[in-house]
Amino acid sequence: MSESSSDLRPLSLVQARALHLAAQGLLQPPKRRARRNDLLATIQRMRLLQIDSIHVVARSPYLVLHARLGDYPSIWLEEALEEGRIAESWAHEACFVTASDLGFHRAWRSQSESNHWADRHAARTRDSHAKEMQNLLARIRASGPVRASDFERADRGVSGWWEWKPEKKWLEAWFASGELMVMRRERFQRVYDLAERVLAKLDPPYDEAAYTFSAPELRKRFILDSVRALGITQARWVADYFRLKPSVDDRELAALVASGDLLSVQVAGWDNLAYVHPDHAEVLDKARLGRLRATHTTVLSPFDPIVWDRARLRDMFDFDYTIECYVPEAKRQYGYYVLPLLHRGRLVGRVDAKAHRSEGVFEIKALFLERDVEPSERMLDDIAQAIAATAAWHGTPKVRLGRCRPAHITSALRARWRS
Repeated sequence: MSESSSDLRPLSLVQARALHLAAQGLLQPPKRRARRNDLLATIQRMRLLQIDSIHVVARSPYLVLHARLGDYPSIWLEEALEEGRIAESWAHEACFVTASDLGFHRAWRSQSESNHWADRHAARTRDSHAKEMQNLLARIRASGPVRASDFERADRGVSGWWEWKPEKKWLEAWFASGELMVMRRERFQRVYDLAERVLAKLDPPYDEAAYTFSAPELRKRFILDSVRALGITQARWVADYFRLKPSVDDRELAALVASGDLLSVQVAGWDNLAYVHPDHAEVLDKARLGRLRATHTTVLSPFDPIVWDRARLRDMFDFDYTIECYVPEAKRQYGYYVLPLLHRGRLVGRVDAKAHRSEGVFEIKALFLERDVEPSERMLDDIAQAIAATAAWHGTPKVRLGRCRPAHITSALRARWRS
């Protein structure tokens, strides 16, 4: 460890943000066009990629990758899944993880008693529909992979996230408990198969050595992976990354600092210690010396690792965020599916957007800058370019802007998209 990473000088909040963004791959724009292996490296860097099916704009996992990779073919994600280079697993929530990490997730879930809603749902479903679920498993064993859409719905016209047909519930219960896995996706629909058949095609090959780890050893691994992925973190933010229980506190992390597995640092304005993985010691030095320069401007998914922990988001970026698609329309403040705007190390605003793919139009119903943000010409240039790039990647290159806050930037942004 270098002298500067072991001294007691506190980081500024700006320096802490830069370290956080550097670890997450959001400090600077990509320096070259994305290659296939970059997708895998990005997921490995974050340690997971949360899955969500809302597609007002691109579904969340594609948008998270776009923020880090720039223009890339979204089909790469499905191809990586079908090739076995990534797999689906319950981690933070339902996530893509790399094949090399999957064994640790399965080992952890086999050893720990989970309070996650997916596990509770799976247990209830198995208890109440044991015979039907065994029959479904036997069908897949005999006939091969299935989709939920392969089964007719008896109560046609019923819809909604929690109004799944029985077979969908049974498939998800087997997936949560590990007997089924996702072989591939077709138009983002899961194709389920026996876990043994999916595990057999993983690249690198599935290694059951993770099952030799004790529960404390696996917990330590996930704690260290969380701190590495976050770049810098307080103890109270660690458990949420992989939904560890019980929560992580300073006493548990103090032992990891004493063993050299973590570094502890002070951040000005934070009452609690912060922690950094030794893999980031050099980046920590650069941050402390003011040599990490945030230059990236992009739109973020509501399910981006930067965004999903609302308490961390407030402390790190002074940004209050609620995903309002779960809020009744009359009570929404900003819109249905609002994307935070990252600009050169700050979250400066949010965009209520919708991609009209058949028309080739990327509609911005509203764009809100934070009330303390004074937009410069450079900021407006960067925001306009970032949104235009996102729109083009969606296949909706025409940007249509509704209202803005502050109102006077509306004409300035429209002019940039006309030019």
